[in-house]
Amino acid sequence: MATQTIDATLFASTHPDIVKRTSVSGLVFSVTMLVVGILLFVSLFEMNDKSSTVSMTLMVAGTALILFGVFRLFWKSKEIVYLPTGSVTKERSIYFDLKHLGKLTEMIEHKMLNGESEIKSDASGNVRMDIMLSQDNKFAAVQLFQFVPYTYTPVTTVFYFTGGEAAAVSAFLMKSTMA
Repeated sequence: MATQTIDATLFASTHPDIVKRTSVSGLVFSVTMLVVGILLFVSLFEMNDKSSTVSMTLMVAGTALILFGVFRLFWKSKEIVYLPTGSVTKERSIYFDLKHLGKLTEMIEHKMLNGESEIKSDASGNVRMDIMLSQDNKFAAVQLFQFVPYTYTPVTTVFYFTGGEAAAVSAFLMKSTMA
């Protein structure tokens, strides 16, 4: 199976029903971590013995909370949402043996991904399937890649599934990833 030149990959492409927005709960958690970290760090300056174990613990804990809070604020406070249902989507990749490439390509192109398949995923492999799936199983996006020395190269374009087709993709993922 020859690979083709494909410009957009799943995690870089856009869909009109998919938006990236700020997670309110993630934002609140990040800000809380920052405030607690700052309070711990500031309480260090109110201590009489700045070289005690308690003051060093407060400094380390405060610094760690500030750093994790900043990290979460800038990199983990966004979520990808499927607009028609308001469901948060998750991105992941699963791997298959190269012998399944033709069958997987055919199944994706004919939108026949379902729980009927006997194809099992591996911990690693020459075929990677990138998936974006909403938590309510009403939206799915799938793209296949083949490992060509040093990188995974797209084999298919991004295919979008909604409604029952998306639920079938979810069923396929459940069955193919079971040990």
